[in-house]
Amino acid sequence: MSAMSTLPDRAEVLARLNAIIDPKSGKGLSDAGLVQGLVLKDDRAGFMIEIAGQDAGLYQPVREAAEALLKSLPGVAKAHVALTAEADDARPPEPPPAPYSVRVRRGARVNPEVAAPPPRPAGPAPLNPAHVKQVIAISSAKGGVGKSTVAVSLACAFVQLGYRTGLLDADVYGPSIPRMLGTDADPEANAEKKLSPIVAHGLKTMSIGFIVDEGAPMIWRGPMASSAINQLLNDVAWGSAEEPLDLLIIDMPPGTGDIQLTLAQRVALAGAVIVSTPQEIALIDVRRGAAMFEKTATPILGVIENMAYFPHPDTGAPIEIFGRGGAQATAKALGAPFLGEAPIDMALRQSCDDGAPLVAVNPSHPTSQIFIRIAAEIAERLKNDDGRPAPTLIVE
Repeated sequence: MSAMSTLPDRAEVLARLNAIIDPKSGKGLSDAGLVQGLVLKDDRAGFMIEIAGQDAGLYQPVREAAEALLKSLPGVAKAHVALTAEADDARPPEPPPAPYSVRVRRGARVNPEVAAPPPRPAGPAPLNPAHVKQVIAISSAKGGVGKSTVAVSLACAFVQLGYRTGLLDADVYGPSIPRMLGTDADPEANAEKKLSPIVAHGLKTMSIGFIVDEGAPMIWRGPMASSAINQLLNDVAWGSAEEPLDLLIIDMPPGTGDIQLTLAQRVALAGAVIVSTPQEIALIDVRRGAAMFEKTATPILGVIENMAYFPHPDTGAPIEIFGRGGAQATAKALGAPFLGEAPIDMALRQSCDDGAPLVAVNPSHPTSQIFIRIAAEIAERLKNDDGRPAPTLIVE
């Protein structure tokens, strides 16, 4: 009989959690709606408690009691209860960034020397997580362009190049990194009360997908999601004083909302890599994403055109399913480097589905070599970066 079969069912667990009283409402924990994302899987159990930032101290004993209760359940070997706090309402809101833009006609060439770089928005100084040298965001303002596949491939490529590399899955609404890396481990806290990252294929990685069930919906407002990302970023032991992480790759969620702005404003990003497919409908969002990074003084390290072509099975000739060259032309219009093309590759797709990234398991594959070359170019740009971001562009 498996460990899973010895676990009590969800209704029984929720009923038992009602024995723990919410200090604010006086209701049981379940009836108060504080049990979020309950996971009962194999030999582990866990959930999250969503609270306001100023109540963190009040709910710490509740968290400890809930975790102890889960550990006492039959069949549970590991239990984890996380407090997810909204930003402190007492803190004054951050003012918007100072206006700064350069208007250009569509397709016009841009001189990056036309104006001084914009200042970072007022507010807390951006910082990297402890013992992390540089942080890179992999972004696409549009979903469905293969951004997570590119993020995993580049992270594995940096490992191939000898960098101590981490990968943060910042898409709390649709985490895919655990599946792509083929791991479903349970993060554990170290002596400093920080989560130890999961190690897979030479990468240190963290994702909300390690904490909640794969099919569980994350029904969170923006502040809650941003708070969760802050914890995954700063409450994880990415490196140490003796062995700091060289690079932390952040797989950004699609769009330009709260999570993206939180990361761009509060993390000292070394730069952003923008991923797009060739067609215009995706490139519209690329320009939106580029404007967000430029307004938050984040250097754009370059643009990658993903799914640029499909090699003919017999001849290898490129079949341009989505067109070709659109991302390269957009990079030129934005004054950003074009890092290269990645094809539609069945081996790459299959490797991600199987949890065995192509770059990690077959670095000599032609598609793997593309990502390794791009990673080497990004690393070189990081070495030579003078810290001056490009101007914000408004393409008319």
